[in-house]
Amino acid sequence: QVQVVESGGGLVQPGGSLRLSCAASGSIFSPNTMGWYRQAPGKQREWVAGITNGGYTDYSDSVKGRFTISRDNAKNMVYLQMNSLKAEDTAVYYCKVRVRISDYWGQGTQVTVSS
Repeated sequence: QVQVVESGGGLVQPGGSLRLSCAASGSIFSPNTMGWYRQAPGKQREWVAGITNGGYTDYSDSVKGRFTISRDNAKNMVYLQMNSLKAEDTAVYYCKVRVRISDYWGQGTQVTVSS
């Protein structure tokens, strides 16, 4: 089993920055992928960014150039640096860890972008 816990959400003004963290623990074997998703009120959960344990990264078009995903393999941590935040980035952000064919989700952290 793998446990996933997100942190770092909060309220930020448009144009501001926020850094989310995700800590994974348990049976985390390689190869694995860690990623961020988000779900805004009334909308489906959408993929935001992902990173493999080898460091390959990918982003959705809506965040490319503004968000940066990174990870610390030694600590089983993944981060999402969010810059130039917009109101439409408001959502609950979830961390997902994929190990082999199993997906493990955190409980989510709220990000609100508002003046």
